[in-house]
Amino acid sequence: MIERDISRVLGLLGQDDTLRVFAGLVLRPEDPPGKVTGLAPEVAERALTRLARGGLAVQDEDGWRADPEVFRNLLRATPKEPASLLDTFLVDGRLTSLPTKRAKRLIVLDYVARVFEPGIRYSEKEVDVALRAFHDDYAALRRYLVDEAFLSRENNVYWRSGGTV
Repeated sequence: MIERDISRVLGLLGQDDTLRVFAGLVLRPEDPPGKVTGLAPEVAERALTRLARGGLAVQDEDGWRADPEVFRNLLRATPKEPASLLDTFLVDGRLTSLPTKRAKRLIVLDYVARVFEPGIRYSEKEVDVALRAFHDDYAALRRYLVDEAFLSRENNVYWRSGGTV
């Protein structure tokens, strides 16, 4: 049902004449739609009728006005996407904490490991600089990445050896 309502609203706003009339109602509600949009009066009137049937315009004693409540209702009725696991642990790209459960930690580590290009060798200092952008405890993060085989290490040289590419 909600998809049909969204399609109806988008369909109305996807037509040049109804979009222009709706914009005129929003931006210059005191002026007649034909004057604001440059459309012929009969074209503007047909567009107003379609907008009214779609719930985007209402006529009262002062004339026509846009009804933005339709958008608010659609937003309220739209199912919300559940927050991803990464949203739980990341704020502005930085880890707020390291997950204690291994399954969750693997998802976070996979995300972090993507900063390292496969086939490129990194010094420990370069790895630390990259990981410091994610978390203050970059040493623990580096250790987790190596322990879980996202990074491999030999003679203080690191390379990406796992994770999503």
